[in-house]
Amino acid sequence: MAEFPTPDELLSRPFFFVGIGGSGMLPLAQILKGRGARVDGSDRSYDQGRTPEKFAALKTQGFGLHPQDGSGITSGEQIVVASAAIEDTVPEIARASELECLRLTRAELNSILFNTSGAGLAVAGTSGKSTVTGMLGWIMEAVGREPTVMNGAVMKNFVSETRPFASSVVGGQSLYVSEVDESDGSIALYRPAVGILLNVSLDHKSMEELRVLFGDFLDRSRISVINADNAEAIALLTSAKEAITFGVEQEKAQIGIVPGSIAEGPTRQAALVIDRHDGSEHPLRLTLPGKHNLSNALAAIAGAVASGIPVGAAVEALGSFAGLARRFDIVGTSSKGVTVIDDFGHNPEKCAATLRTLKAHPGRVIAFFQPHGYGPLRQMGAELAETFAQELGKDDITILCDPVYFGGTVDRSEGSERIITLIEKAGGKAAHIESREDVGTHLVEIAQAGDRVVIMGARDDTLSAFAKQVLKKLG
Repeated sequence: MAEFPTPDELLSRPFFFVGIGGSGMLPLAQILKGRGARVDGSDRSYDQGRTPEKFAALKTQGFGLHPQDGSGITSGEQIVVASAAIEDTVPEIARASELECLRLTRAELNSILFNTSGAGLAVAGTSGKSTVTGMLGWIMEAVGREPTVMNGAVMKNFVSETRPFASSVVGGQSLYVSEVDESDGSIALYRPAVGILLNVSLDHKSMEELRVLFGDFLDRSRISVINADNAEAIALLTSAKEAITFGVEQEKAQIGIVPGSIAEGPTRQAALVIDRHDGSEHPLRLTLPGKHNLSNALAAIAGAVASGIPVGAAVEALGSFAGLARRFDIVGTSSKGVTVIDDFGHNPEKCAATLRTLKAHPGRVIAFFQPHGYGPLRQMGAELAETFAQELGKDDITILCDPVYFGGTVDRSEGSERIITLIEKAGGKAAHIESREDVGTHLVEIAQAGDRVVIMGARDDTLSAFAKQVLKKLG
């Protein structure tokens, strides 16, 4: 880390974010702006007129927005923040090279802020990171710890009229709560006081690579919080210096659920949390459905306990946790009784959790999945197909459009058609409709009273607007 600037050096210089509207970039830009830095940026979506309300909000908050043509980079003093994978031909990168600007990736910048805080709380795992980060951030806020929170999703508890896209919280510098990403290997940059491991399953990397990355993550954490229900996660317990375990099913987990105490409905649930350190029980109420969210709640509670918060205080705070945008986000129910749900599910585990939550209650499921790229579809397409085929019933249907593509050089030889074939071979019902616009028309045509239409996918904020359009067309 010696080659990176200190936080004081960072805040004394102007920043330029390439892709400032992205889910990983926006919260970091907000944190820096909140700490007094000058922050400008550009975004392909801004140039193309997508999600105009987001960029209008950024302008109102004082961010300088520029076309993605390099014109916003004017001085060698600017620190340019961009994805590690961004191509050198992008105008901003070419201009930054000319001016010899310092360039940081999103993860490098976040790790500097994280590692130099009083205590960094890192949330890791293949799925559930954003929800647990939001839960843990809300617990810390509720008990007066004034956390800074860096999240990849909008946290409803922190949304205000002036900050409608609250994927961050600008608090003090003594506590920094952040999700950390294994998909690009950047998890290796973080030195957590508390490291939370939710699960280990196939996503962007092989299982062998994931075991090494997550094992090393636990080894670097002063206190580890590990999901005892996840076989791959608990197998890494030996990597931890000190550990707190949590689990819904594992009765030896230190933070768990009293057997038989779970009461679940379509949109909320309740259970008795047991602290097996002292045997105390605490009634938990969650405004989120699904067993995976109960597990997420236990992860946040255990993370809070590792930070010195009593179990009872953490459980009480979660009673007012409002959830995240695009995480089983119920958009509404049409006049003819069709419910539309907006969801971030994009890998096998996330999709399975959402589908299981839906199938726990009556009604046909129509799942529309927009793949978030051609590369991820090649990496985990077979597992995704198996997930949709196994989790959905004979009356349900999966619909895929073509993968999202915003430009750049990428192999587009394998698309959604292969996944449809695999779903059908595994006994599921599926259809490929090339354009999302045509998918919307089809959804309105086939949806009937009692159906749940779930809009799934990542890396495309316009999916939320699409979900609202589908609901509107349904009446």
